[in-house]
Amino acid sequence: MKDYAAEAAAVQSDGIQVSADVVKARQAVRVLSQQAGLSLVNQTKLVTAASELGRNTLIYGGGGTYRAAVVKEGGRSGVWVEFADAGPGIPDIDLALTDGWTSGNGMGLGLSGARRLVDEFDLRSAPGAGTTVTVVKWAR
Repeated sequence: MKDYAAEAAAVQSDGIQVSADVVKARQAVRVLSQQAGLSLVNQTKLVTAASELGRNTLIYGGGGTYRAAVVKEGGRSGVWVEFADAGPGIPDIDLALTDGWTSGNGMGLGLSGARRLVDEFDLRSAPGAGTTVTVVKWAR
């Protein structure tokens, strides 16, 4: 995925250590979605994806960070969001992205569901090396 953050005018970032931090990340993504001109439906999709990814960062990664920004490319605007942790990593990314598979007690729709809700999705992880998930949602 392109490094949209390098070209963004302003990148917001904060830690995710407790549930309230996931709420703050979700709220920040909503504000950026409005600033980027995303429709209400697309705002909701991105905020839902951010909520799932933030929750995964906290629960499975043991906490981490998020970064988000309004981005522009080719005359369009959107929102770029990255969640990163230094947790145990994901040993089988393809399996983790399979609907219904879960490593915990959830429904197994977090990662695969988040991927369906955004326009661009990138997941980088390795056992013992943490996980970084980056998404972009474009205004239509």
